[in-house]
Amino acid sequence: MKIRITIIPSIVLLFFTLTANGWCGEQVLKMSTTTSTQSSGLLDILLPEFERESGIKIKVIAKGTGAAIRDGEDGNVDIIFVHAKGREITFVKDGFGTERFPVMHNDFVLLGPTEDPAQIGGTADVTAALKKLAAVKAVFVSRGDDSGTHSKEQALWAASGTALVEQKRAIVKKGKKSDIVFRHPVDSEDWYLSIGQGMGKVLTYADEKRAYTLSDRGTYIKYKYGKTPAIELDILSEGDSNLANPYGIIPVNPERYPHVNYQAAMQFVQWLTGEQGQKLIDNYRLEGQQLFYPDVIR
Repeated sequence: MKIRITIIPSIVLLFFTLTANGWCGEQVLKMSTTTSTQSSGLLDILLPEFERESGIKIKVIAKGTGAAIRDGEDGNVDIIFVHAKGREITFVKDGFGTERFPVMHNDFVLLGPTEDPAQIGGTADVTAALKKLAAVKAVFVSRGDDSGTHSKEQALWAASGTALVEQKRAIVKKGKKSDIVFRHPVDSEDWYLSIGQGMGKVLTYADEKRAYTLSDRGTYIKYKYGKTPAIELDILSEGDSNLANPYGIIPVNPERYPHVNYQAAMQFVQWLTGEQGQKLIDNYRLEGQQLFYPDVIR
């Protein structure tokens, strides 16, 4: 009887140890990604299919691209799926990721209310449109969250020739404080609203304020045609080559962080950039409108 009492707790402990390490039950892949892949509804199409085929459960952490990249730098996730190509390349170059794999693209669009008080509708040059918004002090809502969209917005303001000022914002992670530097138009306190939110909340807020904003096309389509009530913002400037928006996926480097689930990360990469993942991306539409375009298989 004494021997049996000793063995049973040992078996129970072993069972929970195996389960925690993924040897018993499903594997879990931790992915940090931009809010646009989630807000657009794309992940709702992709992940159930991958999970059904592979048996690997993906835990999604959706946030701005900058924060998603920092998750990878800290080794808190197994893979990142973001849209700021320059920062992605630096992430790999600095040894945090193994390789950047192109996945898909769409573009950014400059949005505003139907009445368009700044009269920028139809302006093909997005930097000219932004310069006019600054000149007339039209209300503009910025994500202000160090995301890929926020990075693009700052680059476009700079390209427009608008005078900019730098602002530091402190963030605290794991007890460590660091500063992130943002740039925005000077003397813009009355019309430039930086709200530090994801794309969906920015679209809703800009719609309520009858304001202008920059969005990725996928999330805009989702909130314009795939939600009730729909936002009323219109596309006022689009098609400029400066508005290109490529997405890439990068496994976190197991040589730097041996605990990451690199095998599962690569399995997801191969599926996402393979025929089935690329076809799902290509076929994803709302009200007949395509949200993303595959970059590997066309």
